[in-house]
Amino acid sequence: MRILLFANGVAKDGTMVRRALEGAGSAHILCADGGALNALKFGLAPQTIIGDLDSLSATQVEEFSAAGAEILHFPMEKDETDLELALGWSVDSGARAIVILGALGGRFDQTLANVYLLALPGLQDIEIELVDGEQNIRLLRPGAYSVEGHSGDTVSLIPLGGKASGITSNGLKYPLRDESLEFGPARGISNVMLCDSASLELRSGLLLVVHTSGRA
Repeated sequence: MRILLFANGVAKDGTMVRRALEGAGSAHILCADGGALNALKFGLAPQTIIGDLDSLSATQVEEFSAAGAEILHFPMEKDETDLELALGWSVDSGARAIVILGALGGRFDQTLANVYLLALPGLQDIEIELVDGEQNIRLLRPGAYSVEGHSGDTVSLIPLGGKASGITSNGLKYPLRDESLEFGPARGISNVMLCDSASLELRSGLLLVVHTSGRA
């Protein structure tokens, strides 16, 4: 199952968002609380809404329910954010691919926490990406990957939680050859794609790949 997961942040339109929405017809539309309003913004009807529902009025919840949405109501005092609950639901439902929209902007603490959620252990076997406007964000674990875009796109490589080692890249202006990126220094920021496809290999650690359409 492929899931389009709408969070309750600022949902900006853009190249990466439009690319993610191309397969919306076959995806399950999952919303974390007020993310249901973001789904409507893009013309999509929520199928499942999960969270403490503090960002929706009682009338809105009733309207979504009447339109056929499944409502999963959790208490406000809980250990997980609504987005984390939605990701847990996705794992339990057998998702193989998750695209998160509306997870950035507004509050820095929420934005940072939403990016960190990509590192949840239960997501390691799921293809997951966070899209926002012109940006696509993925968290790479050890393995081989491709970045599909266009020549001139911006690609930043940011280690998460510690050193990322054994990084080899091809198709980028500033290549890495079995090298490491340390957690802290900004060495991996603002690389440039030389063609429409680049490749990355990672031997150990966690590596955020932020792909921006065009020059960032």
